[in-house]
Amino acid sequence: MLLYLLRRILYTLPIAIGVSMVCFALIHLAPGDPLSAVIPEGASPEVIAQIKTAYGFDQPLPIQYLNWIWRAVQGDFGMSIMTRRPVLSEVGPAVVNTMILAVAAVTLGFGLGVGLGIAAGYTAGSPIDRVVTAISVSGVSVPHYWLGMVLIVIFAVNLGVLPAMGMGAQGSATFALDWVSLRHLILPAIAMSVIPAGIIARSVRGTVIEVLKQDYVQTLHAKGLPGRRVFVHVVKNAAPTVLAIMGLQLAQLLGGSILVETVFSWPGTGFLLNTAIFTRDLPILQGTILVLAMFFVAINLMVDLLQSVLDPRIKRA
Repeated sequence: MLLYLLRRILYTLPIAIGVSMVCFALIHLAPGDPLSAVIPEGASPEVIAQIKTAYGFDQPLPIQYLNWIWRAVQGDFGMSIMTRRPVLSEVGPAVVNTMILAVAAVTLGFGLGVGLGIAAGYTAGSPIDRVVTAISVSGVSVPHYWLGMVLIVIFAVNLGVLPAMGMGAQGSATFALDWVSLRHLILPAIAMSVIPAGIIARSVRGTVIEVLKQDYVQTLHAKGLPGRRVFVHVVKNAAPTVLAIMGLQLAQLLGGSILVETVFSWPGTGFLLNTAIFTRDLPILQGTILVLAMFFVAINLMVDLLQSVLDPRIKRA
């Protein structure tokens, strides 16, 4: 197990380095001057040169990358151009808020997806299977930001039973385990959960059908094993695939929540990225994207390790 762990970490390192390079390069290839927001109108060339030197933009891009990644490894992502605050102080709370929303959404999506997928897999070809397939296809096809606006219109505007924006009372940016914060979490979590629920339902359905066709399942039935015991074996053998999909969906929700967070004004990384894009706050963009990318890599590594625990055959691959 230790050798497998070390090998997976070794494979992860070049991926992380490549992701950081792509993140740095794409931001610098974007049109516009990131320092335009802090350079005074009509500033002299000497003042512009001093500002570029202060932010490190006077050096070649390779040197800028090395300096940036070295500071990032030490937890220093630079200073925000707009707020003049450390990037980490801006990104840290936003990551926590996005994690809360993503975990809630993937938990809801996982519960619905697994339940619907198992029901469809055990009743393949029946009306239940067709209904579940239609629901899962609809879930995958519906844009979550559009669904978010529909939910706001129905439950916040027309019915007035749930709040439409924010994550707490009076614009609070801190989540608390109380009914006020939970009410703000319901609508964005539902909007973000439909795609994971649809993907997981379709994957679980296919996996369950494939497992039910295995010879050992027929043998268990032939030996007279109760149906619930056979069900446990089926779920156990389907778990590695479901776990991998769940991990990927969680990672994608962490980085793909920008539209939903903007619709609901949820103060997470998506909302922070949207603000930084419009203000051309380059350090915030780089720091947020790098942190999200590293989360994606780390979650994939954790999923690989958990799969190897559930299915020891994976270690030999």
